Amino acid sequence: MRLSRTGAVLIFTAAAWLFTGTAAYAAGRVSGSSPVYHYEVRRDLGVYFGNADEVIAAVRESLSRHDWRITVSFRAGSECMDDIPDIIREVMDYARAETASPSEGDYLRTTMGGYELGYSHTIADDTPGQTVYAYKAVITPDYYTTPEQEEQVDDEVKRIITELDITEDMGEHERFMAVYRYICENVRYDRVHRSHSGFHLKSTAFGALIYRRATCQGYAAAMYRLLRECGVGARVITGTAFYPDGEEYHAWNIVRIDGKWYNTDVMWDIQDSTEDYLLRSDEDFLYHERSPEFSTPEFYAEYPMA
Repeated sequence: MRLSRTGAVLIFTAAAWLFTGTAAYAAGRVSGSSPVYHYEVRRDLGVYFGNADEVIAAVRESLSRHDWRITVSFRAGSECMDDIPDIIREVMDYARAETASPSEGDYLRTTMGGYELGYSHTIADDTPGQTVYAYKAVITPDYYTTPEQEEQVDDEVKRIITELDITEDMGEHERFMAVYRYICENVRYDRVHRSHSGFHLKSTAFGALIYRRATCQGYAAAMYRLLRECGVGARVITGTAFYPDGEEYHAWNIVRIDGKWYNTDVMWDIQDSTEDYLLRSDEDFLYHERSPEFSTPEFYAEYPMA
């Protein structure tokens, strides 16, 4: 049972040390499906977490529980208030990076919007003879779903996987097509809430799998969750879609089939009653432009397209 948003508060202490002028905290990118953290010297921050992997894992667990407030406490030997927004931004980014769990990574990103950050510091009174600053950063995430709704998604995902009769001897393409066909047959575009900026469920897997109505990100989140549960690699890609009369924010998937990655936009295929956006290379995937973070050489090196 997940904790209620009204009652869960995570408080932990992060070991932090000051290195004058040169050293800072950084966690490296995640490769594949297993989280791996690397620590690098950054010259634009004055403090780093010596136990960054523990901090990131704790924040990730708190986000997965939908804790309504996350408090990170640490100490440092010098004033570093200006660095806290950047430090927390990195912690949040890596807490939502890809892992081996289908309910983390991109899925976790699609269950929330941004977050509010409050932070303060005092001079510790238990360190006579030296000045030590005690910092507290309070993160208040903006969740799109509730813990109870996420439990519904978990149960529905299990039901769907059982219905699809996914077995270990099925190849990646066969598993993918089973999920793709299910979404095509069971989810419709949420035209009612399309322009309702305050109705965030349309952008979640909950909207797609429970209400059976979603917009682009909801489709992509549902595909991601189901494919990952079936053992097929997937990512949620965001960017811009181009139409004859303009452009707008859009989300779709890339999926891994036999070692290569392909673009898939199941929502557009459903709307157009076609398969023009099914398992396409970048060259054949028209009218889609990725956001910058998904267009870097490093991203393409990690997710080589067919």
